[in-house]
Amino acid sequence: MYKPFPQELNLPAIEEEVLHYWKSENIFQKSIASRPADKPFVFFEGPPTANGKPGIHHVIARTMKDFGCRLKTMQGYRVERKAGWDTHGLPVEIEVEKQLKFTQKDQILAYGIDKFNARCRESVWQYKQLWDQLTERMGYWVDLNDPYVTYENKYIESVWWILKQLWDRNLLYRGHKIVPYCPRCETPLSSHEVAQGYDEVEDPSVFVKMPLQNDPSTSFLVWTTTPWTLISNVALALHPDVPYVKVSHNGEQLILAEPRLEALTGDYQILERKAGREFANINYQPLFTFMRSDKRSHYTLLADFVTTTDGTGIVHLAPAFGQDDYQVGVQHNLPFYQPIDKSGRFTSDVTPWQGQFFKEADPGIVASLKQSGRLYKIEKYRHTYPHCWRDDTPLIYYAKETWYIRTTQFKDRFVELNKEINWYPPEVGAGRFGEWLSNNVDWALSRDRFWGTPLPIWLDVEGNFQCVGSVKELSELTGRDLAQLDLHRPFVDEITFLNPQNGKLMRRTPEVIDVWFDSGAMPLAQWHYPFENQDVFARSFPADFISEAVDQTRGWFYSLLAIAAMLFDKPCFKNCVVLEMVLDKDGKKMSKSKGNVVDPFQVINKYGADATRWYMMTVNPPWQATRFDTKGVEETVSRFFGTLINTYAFFAMYANIDKFEYPTQPIPVAQRPEIDRWLISTLNRLVARVEENYNVYDITRGARALAEFVVDDLSNWYVRRCRRRFWKSDMGPDKQAAFETLYEALLTVCKAAAPLAPFIPEAIYLRLTAAQPGASVHLSEFPSAAHKAYQFRQEDLETQMEAVRAVVNAGRALRAERNLKIRQPLSRLIIVSNDEKQRAAINTGSQLIQDELNVKAIEFVASAAELTSLKAEPNFKALGPKFGKQANA
Repeated sequence: MYKPFPQELNLPAIEEEVLHYWKSENIFQKSIASRPADKPFVFFEGPPTANGKPGIHHVIARTMKDFGCRLKTMQGYRVERKAGWDTHGLPVEIEVEKQLKFTQKDQILAYGIDKFNARCRESVWQYKQLWDQLTERMGYWVDLNDPYVTYENKYIESVWWILKQLWDRNLLYRGHKIVPYCPRCETPLSSHEVAQGYDEVEDPSVFVKMPLQNDPSTSFLVWTTTPWTLISNVALALHPDVPYVKVSHNGEQLILAEPRLEALTGDYQILERKAGREFANINYQPLFTFMRSDKRSHYTLLADFVTTTDGTGIVHLAPAFGQDDYQVGVQHNLPFYQPIDKSGRFTSDVTPWQGQFFKEADPGIVASLKQSGRLYKIEKYRHTYPHCWRDDTPLIYYAKETWYIRTTQFKDRFVELNKEINWYPPEVGAGRFGEWLSNNVDWALSRDRFWGTPLPIWLDVEGNFQCVGSVKELSELTGRDLAQLDLHRPFVDEITFLNPQNGKLMRRTPEVIDVWFDSGAMPLAQWHYPFENQDVFARSFPADFISEAVDQTRGWFYSLLAIAAMLFDKPCFKNCVVLEMVLDKDGKKMSKSKGNVVDPFQVINKYGADATRWYMMTVNPPWQATRFDTKGVEETVSRFFGTLINTYAFFAMYANIDKFEYPTQPIPVAQRPEIDRWLISTLNRLVARVEENYNVYDITRGARALAEFVVDDLSNWYVRRCRRRFWKSDMGPDKQAAFETLYEALLTVCKAAAPLAPFIPEAIYLRLTAAQPGASVHLSEFPSAAHKAYQFRQEDLETQMEAVRAVVNAGRALRAERNLKIRQPLSRLIIVSNDEKQRAAINTGSQLIQDELNVKAIEFVASAAELTSLKAEPNFKALGPKFGKQANA
C-alpha cells in the first residue's frame, strides 16, 4: 500500500511529519554511523553568535552547508558536523552595555569586570533556543549536543597554545603604531574588522592657507577632509619630483602642485615654478598654538606618498593620526601631539573644543579657520570612511601600544597557499581574497576590553615578558593548581608569579585578543588540541568544505588561513563556497529601520523549509546577490513540489488499485516501450548533469535541471502521454513497464533532490519504498552516472523525442495564437524543414504529434515560400489612361 498525501497541499505539515520520524529513528546519527570511518569528509562550521536573532540570510548559508554535507553522506562519506558558538568579543559586550545602559568603558570598571563578564556569558545564549529551532526546522543537520564554545576553558587553552607557538618563533610582538581605533569601545581593531565597517559619508573638504614664516603674504595651500586633525599639524609634505608653482591669486600668493591648479577658484598668474624638493625645509606659521614642544616643527619636508590625484599636492602631517604621518614623524623626529583622549574627545589642552567628540568638532574648527582668514574654501566631499563593525562609531587612526602578529612575514606564502584552495566562484579567491592577502598588514591582535580570550602574556617591572601556553604551565609558574580557574578576566588578572630569571613579580598584561583569532583557531580548539584528541584532529584537518558569506573573506576565511599557514604551512580548507548578500525583493539591503526584514520562521511555517531552501538556491546562483521574494517561494511550492507530489499521487493511486510492487527483477529497460526508454535515457542524462554540477557546488544548475525534468519531462509529457497505460484493466507487460518506469523516475528524483530539499523527497521515498523503520533517502546512495543502474542511454531516441516535442510545443502555441482549441480537429500540420534527420525523427513520432495536436496528417515543405502563391492583378485605373480600351482586352 502506497501511503497517499492529504489532498490539500501542505508542505509544512509534511515536513513536521518527517521531523518527527527523523527524531524517533535517529536518522542523523545513523547517516554518520553507517558510513566508514576511514572515508571522512571534513566540514567546519563557522560559529554564529547567539545573542542576536537568526535572519533569512542565515537560511541560505545553512542551506549551502547542509547541502554539501548531505550530498557527501549520500556519496558514501562519513561527515561529522560539530556545531559551534562564537561567544566572545565586542558583539557580546555591546549588547550587554545596552542592557545595562552603559555608554562608557569606565562604567564597566565601576560595575565590576566579574559581574559584567558574567552578564556577557549569559547574554550569548539569549537566542540560542531560536537558533536551535531554526536549525532543526530547516533541516540543517549539525551536532547541537556537543558544540564547541569559544568561552570554555579548554577552547581558550588551545588558543593560548597557538599563541605560545607564535611567541616562541618571535611572531608575536608589542609595537607602538597608528591603529584603527574605536573611541566608543576604546579599543584598537584589526584590518579585517575595519574592512567590514566602511560607510559612505559626507565630510567637509577644506582648503587651508599656511603662511610662510618669513613671508606671510605667501601661503602653502593645503587640503584635508578631516579638519579635526589640523589641531595636531606639525609639518607639510611635498613630493620631491612633482612641479610646484607659486601663483598670484585674489591679491595673495599661493603655493601648490602645478597638476592641481584646478583647485583654485578664479583667475591666477604663475609667478614661479620649481620641483618639490626646492620647496623643502621652509618654515610656516602654525594654524593653532595648543601644542608645546622643544622639537622643531611647522616646516616643509619631502615624501614619496604625496599624490596629485586630488587636493593640492601638499599634505598636512599629524603623526598622531595617520600611519604615513607617523612614519615620517619618526624619520624626521617631529613632535608627537595627541590632543584626543581614548574616548575620542579633545583634551583640556584644546580649550575651544574641550570634551567634544572629534568628528563633532569639525564645524567649530572650520569656523575658527574662517575667522582667522586661513580658510581658502570649503566644499562637501562624499567618500567612504571606516566605522566600527559592531556599533557604527566613526573610527580614528590612533597612536598606541598594541600587540601584533607578524603576518606580513607570511604574505607571499599566504598568496601561494590560497592558490591550493578551490573557491566557488573562482573570482573571489583570485580577486577579493587574493588582493586582501597581497595587501596584508601585521595582525593587530590585542583589544583593550573585557569579555574575550585573555592575552596569555605576563610582564615584570623591567619589561620582561613570559608567554604562557597552557594551564599546566601557569600552574607550574605559580606553584598552584589552577585546573579549576576561570581563564577570563578578572580571575586570570589576579594570577601573578615571580620571573624565573630575575625574581621580579610578573602580572598579566590586561588585554584580551581579537575575537576573529578565536574563530580562526576552531580547527584545533574545537578538539582541545594538542592537549586531547590528537588523532581526531589529524583526521579532521584540513577541512574539505566550508561556506559562509562574502564578508568572511576579511574575517573567518582569513583567520583560518593565517593561523593554519603560520602553524602548519598549509591551508586549513580545500573548498570554499562564498555566498552573496540576501536583499529584499526590490534589491535593497534588509534592515529593521526600513521594515523590510524577513522573518525566516514565518516563511518556513507558511511555505515549508524545502520550498524556501530550493527557491534561495535556484532563483540565482548563491554567489550572486539574492532578491528574496515570497512570491518566488510560493511559486516553487506549486510548480516543483506540487508537481512532484501530484506525480507521486498519480502513481500511488493506480499502484494501489493494481497492487503493484516493484519487482526484484524488473523488465530490462531495453525491452520496454519507446516512451519508457526515452524517459529512462533522459533521466540518466539528468543524473550525470546533476552529479557534475553538484560536485562543484553549482546547486543552481543542478536543481534547475531537476525541476525542469519533473515538470516538463516527467509530469507534462511522460505521465500525460502514458495515462491510458495506467487505466488498462489488465496488468500486462505494457502496464507493468509503465509502473516500473515511473517508480524508478520518482525514486531517482527523490535521491537527487534530497541534499537540497531534505523533507519532501524523504516523505515520498518512505512512501515509495514502503520502508521499514530506520530507513531514509539520506541513507541511500546518491545517483551517479558511474553506477550501472544509470548507464542506459539512447541518445537517438532523446533527439527524436526532442524534435517531436518541439513540434508539439510550436503547434500548441499556434493554436493558442489563433484561438483554436485542441478538441477542434485540423486536417493537416505543415512543417517547414529541409533537414532529413529532423524529418525522419518527426516522422517516427508522427502518430504522437497527431494525437497531441489533433491533426489528421503531417506534411513537410522545404521552404516557407512553398506555402505562398503569387498572382498578378492589373491596376485598371493606372492602365486606362495609357492603353484605353486595350487595358480591358
